[in-house]
Amino acid sequence: MKKIILTVAVLIGCLMFKTADAQLRINLGFNIGSQPEWGPVGYTHAEYYYMPDIDAYYDVPNHQYVYLQNNVWVHASVLPARFHFDPYHSYKVVVNQRNPWEHHADIRAKYASFKGRHDQQIIRESHDARYRNHWKEDNRHDDHDRH
Repeated sequence: MKKIILTVAVLIGCLMFKTADAQLRINLGFNIGSQPEWGPVGYTHAEYYYMPDIDAYYDVPNHQYVYLQNNVWVHASVLPARFHFDPYHSYKVVVNQRNPWEHHADIRAKYASFKGRHDQQIIRESHDARYRNHWKEDNRHDDHDRH
């Protein structure tokens, strides 16, 4: 009887592990719907955008900016006014690694040449059907883009 219970428990445990594994792959595979309308086109998955113009990041799944303030990386839903940043007309680099700010010096050096570029197509301007139902951020701090 103990062998049967143990076998059933192991079998159920294996089935649960496989289900969780499959869900993890699906969640990490595509997140087009989570990307903001000002995000760059061409990516089915983006964890972070590095924005060389302001030397900061955008956490795509959590819809938060990550920027350095007083030697601490701050996570916030909006940028402080001091940044004067227009996400619709600045270059974003997709960075799919965990906590990219931990390797900030390398990322900054690698993408320094993208600072000041304004030639990137964004999701809002794309006619690709994949972006039809993307996430639209309420960008109240960016009023000049609406007028």
